[in-house]
Amino acid sequence: MLVLTRRPGQYITIGDDIVIHISDVQGGNVRIAIDAPRNIKIYRGEIYEAILEENKKSASQSSDVDLGKLLKDK
Repeated sequence: MLVLTRRPGQYITIGDDIVIHISDVQGGNVRIAIDAPRNIKIYRGEIYEAILEENKKSASQSSDVDLGKLLKDK
C-alpha cells in the first residue's frame, strides 16, 4: 500500500487516465473527486463489499442469477 500526504487542490494520478483530486479536508473528513474513464467502475468500500457478499450468496443459491441486474440495483 502506498500512503501519500496531499493538501486540497493537489492530486494523484493512477496510470495515464485516472486522477484523484483532493477537493477539501475538514476535520477527519477528506473530500475527493475522481476523474476516470466511464468504463472504470468506482464504488465506495462498503458498497463494493455488499456487492461481493451478494454475489457469494447468489452463487451458492442459483446459477441463473443475472449479475448485471444485481450491480444496477446497488
